[in-house]
Amino acid sequence: MTHTTEKVPAGTAASASAGTAPLPAPRRTRTWRVLTPWLFLLAPLALLITFTYAPIANMVAYSFTDWDGVSPELHYTGVENYTEIFTREDLFQVFFVSGYYLVASVVQIVAALYFATVLSFQVRFRNFFKGVLFFPSLVNGVAIGFVFLYFFQDGGTFDTVLGLFGHHTDHAWLGTPFSANTSLAGVSIWRYLGMNFVLFLGAIQSIPGELYEASELDGANRWHQFRYIILPGIKPVLTLTVILSISGSLSAFEIPYIMTGGATGTETFVIQTVKLAFQFNKTGLASAAAVVLLLIILLVTWVQRRLVPDDRVDLV
Repeated sequence: MTHTTEKVPAGTAASASAGTAPLPAPRRTRTWRVLTPWLFLLAPLALLITFTYAPIANMVAYSFTDWDGVSPELHYTGVENYTEIFTREDLFQVFFVSGYYLVASVVQIVAALYFATVLSFQVRFRNFFKGVLFFPSLVNGVAIGFVFLYFFQDGGTFDTVLGLFGHHTDHAWLGTPFSANTSLAGVSIWRYLGMNFVLFLGAIQSIPGELYEASELDGANRWHQFRYIILPGIKPVLTLTVILSISGSLSAFEIPYIMTGGATGTETFVIQTVKLAFQFNKTGLASAAAVVLLLIILLVTWVQRRLVPDDRVDLV
């Protein structure tokens, strides 16, 4: 029997042993890989630009004119509208009304964080309480405004409830600036508490359960778990909630507009802007006011992010 050995070129053997290098993808394939994400983003970006950034650009442009919202002619006035906003006391003092809503947002965040912490543990009827807390967020804001309008009227539901406890009063809850703004701020707490509660609850439940078990073995109580586990674990969500609460306090509109229409010292900056545009036909001045509000919210957000940076927290 004859044994034959085939000679293989050295270069071929080396190539076979080293493996064949993958061929680069064709240029057309690489192009489609780059363009495909942008094709999916094309429709959302078009909607975002059309209904968000383009109106903002128009608003900024209108703020430098004396447009009345009807006339096709625009007259450039420079920074006259901005000067009027900062020099007319009646235009800028409405920001002080936002103080009531800022205080209410603090109460709202603290209450939402408390309920979320308690209901994240094993508590009887906790699903029922979750539904009760979140229910106001499902109700339309206009409906809430009309319900509480009758709730706070003279001889209304609130006076009836106080009468059951022996406290009879003829106080007009929406008749003075302090009591009216306090009542409106209380309504905003009731309405938006559930949304913050859900955000906090989801963040707390995302924390690994092993951390609670380990802390209990080390003798930690509920306060220690809240301080050293829950608070660091929900810091990003807490930061987001604070930003949303501050911006919402500065731009309060729906509830005070429905319940009082801005009367008795309850006019907010947004209500005033709407009246300037649609009641007094000063669209240019209203646009300037809207730009000022936007800049204030952006400034507050920037300061808050600088003071409390959103650092990544690793608990495990």
